Amino acid sequence: MSGNIVGDKINTLCIDKKISKEELAERSGLTTGQIELIQKKDTVPSLSPLIKIARALGVRLGTFLDDSDELGPVVHRQSRVEQAATFSSQLSIANSHLDFFSLAGSKTGRHMEPFVIDIKPAPTHMPILSSHEGEEFIFVIRGVVKINYGKETHILQTGDSIYYDSIVDHLVSAANGSPAQIVAVVYTPI
Repeated sequence: MSGNIVGDKINTLCIDKKISKEELAERSGLTTGQIELIQKKDTVPSLSPLIKIARALGVRLGTFLDDSDELGPVVHRQSRVEQAATFSSQLSIANSHLDFFSLAGSKTGRHMEPFVIDIKPAPTHMPILSSHEGEEFIFVIRGVVKINYGKETHILQTGDSIYYDSIVDHLVSAANGSPAQIVAVVYTPI
């Protein structure tokens, strides 16, 4: 998935709803410059600004990630090869260490976003936490994962899970300098 696809969907929704980028920025709490970057950039912004834009446009987060219009159940086969969506954090490359593989991209009308996420070790820098409305559930498939949640830090081993309110500043990263893999389910209210 490229950022241009997300940007194109945002542009189309703005045109359909007759919302200028300045109005979208005001409604979402982002700057006009951030909106322009999202509309033009080749990387997908982090979930936090996408969720804010979705709320401002009155659509669900999945609108930006949908592949097709499947109303019934969606089966995702392990053998299905998909291109990862690499999210950047807060419109910078500081936290560009998460490759998202959607497990329900073709399911329309969904309220949850399930992903398999490959977590690469992040470069040494000050982590940038983000927040958004909703909830998240994370299950560690392999490796060790560090969850910064508000002022707390949680270290999760293979088989561990965490469920938290996304409104609290948080960051998911690989611990111990080694890659990890998780299943994450993100819920955002419309």
